[in-house]
Amino acid sequence: MAIKIRLARGGSKKRPFYRIVAADSRMPRDGRFIEKLGTYNPLLPKDSEERVKMDLERVQYWLGQGAQTTDRVSRFLEAAGVVEKKERNNPEKAVPGKKAQERAEEKAAKAAEAAAPAEEPAAEEAAAE
Repeated sequence: MAIKIRLARGGSKKRPFYRIVAADSRMPRDGRFIEKLGTYNPLLPKDSEERVKMDLERVQYWLGQGAQTTDRVSRFLEAAGVVEKKERNNPEKAVPGKKAQERAEEKAAKAAEAAAPAEEPAAEEAAAE
């Protein structure tokens, strides 16, 4: 059985509240879980201690049993000092989307068209002298 330490969503529409749970990876996100390990309330300010609460002893127990953490939970554990920080690299993050790239290409083509006729008379004048 593959155990994951992940978030299970609660709360109403547009008012998220998450439980940090140890669950079988085959169970649904908000479905059956083995143990509740803490809570996460994203609506609270980032510097609030109430935003993320975890039972670190139980988290370490489950990590010792081979549980894998999701990316968001691993960030919480890194902030708490339980897990060492991972090197993250997402080179595609800064690349614009397809539509934005198409718009940029069209803009560059229009600028090149506008600049080309303006350069021709200047080139003819330079050749005449």
